[in-house]
Amino acid sequence: MKLKIATAALMVVAFSMPAFAADEFYVVQDVKTKKCTVVDKKPTDASMTVVSPSGTVYKTRTEAESSMKTVKVCTSN
Repeated sequence: MKLKIATAALMVVAFSMPAFAADEFYVVQDVKTKKCTVVDKKPTDASMTVVSPSGTVYKTRTEAESSMKTVKVCTSN
């Protein structure tokens, strides 16, 4: 019985960890297409540029999406 409870608890923790990992969101712009999107990892290659004001890191996707609507380079395309 203890093994079943321990296994169930471990599975719950394992499946919930990714939800806690993505707590950083960035507004980025594709260099070629000039299209803006929200991503959960800071871009490491030159094909994407962070365009949020002062490289702002957002806590929620909703917050980043709202901010994207006010970023001038994102609204002009």
